[in-house]
Amino acid sequence: MASVPSINQFSYNLSSKNPSTSSKISILPPNLINLKSKFTPQSPISTIKKSQTFSIKSSIESNSTSDEKGPLESSRVGVLEAEEPKELSEVEILKKKLVDTFYGTNRGLSATTETRAEIVEFISQLEAVNPTPNPTDALPLLNGKWILAYTSFAGLYPLLSRGTLPLVKLEEISQTIDSENFTVQNSVKFAGPLASTSISANAKFEVRSPKRVQIKFEEGIIGTPQLTDSIEFPENVEFLGQKIDLTPFKGVISSVQDSASSVARTVSSQPPLKFSISNRITESWLLTTYLDEELRISRGDGGSVFVLIKEGSPLLKP
Repeated sequence: MASVPSINQFSYNLSSKNPSTSSKISILPPNLINLKSKFTPQSPISTIKKSQTFSIKSSIESNSTSDEKGPLESSRVGVLEAEEPKELSEVEILKKKLVDTFYGTNRGLSATTETRAEIVEFISQLEAVNPTPNPTDALPLLNGKWILAYTSFAGLYPLLSRGTLPLVKLEEISQTIDSENFTVQNSVKFAGPLASTSISANAKFEVRSPKRVQIKFEEGIIGTPQLTDSIEFPENVEFLGQKIDLTPFKGVISSVQDSASSVARTVSSQPPLKFSISNRITESWLLTTYLDEELRISRGDGGSVFVLIKEGSPLLKP
């Protein structure tokens, strides 16, 4: 029994030192204390309510912000996305304009002074935005067959420019580059009423600077003529204002057609003619001033300029 008063005395002394604490503890029953503790600021429920309120408020503010700033931000993104292709499209448009000026100039040989000046201006603008400033460091980009679209070098085919080969059409001038073997082949294709053929020159090249290569020609090749294996004759012809019926000559015409087919097969089976090129004209240099996947601009001896388009490029389409 002596222990009970000591316990009560200890409780009294403890509560007397902290009366406020004692009053709170003595006034509230245990069940109410437990109930209140569930709603204290440190309670998980209170925290969840606060976090939910905060998340809802943040969501509302975020939606409000996106509604207010969203169109502006999206418009800025749209502008950035439109500006980057715009710069590329300007180059594409410039290339298209350059190619369009070649129309009717016979690869530059019959271009007027005004047209040449316009071409020079377009070329200068493209050279100023050359995406490959060091072409010899990007030799794989040079690989493939390049079709000549324009040149200021009139001596490239002087015979045709003088009209000494009637009925013969210059079909194509091309340059094929193999950067792995360091070889170049320049080729000219001719087409006539009865046959087509080509003349080519094979060469080796060496890199001399980031833009310049030295070319040494080794041999020339005259391709085997490809004759027309089928000659079509009209049923009638007009001579001195009168129509002449060729039906009675149908048997003779068929015989001529058969002979032509036989000759075509015989000639086409022959190998091309190769010959060595004279040492006097074996070397030249070429400076590439613009290069991308489909267009190449080069300058040669005497300030001549060459514009070539990669085979298969849409720029070759009229």
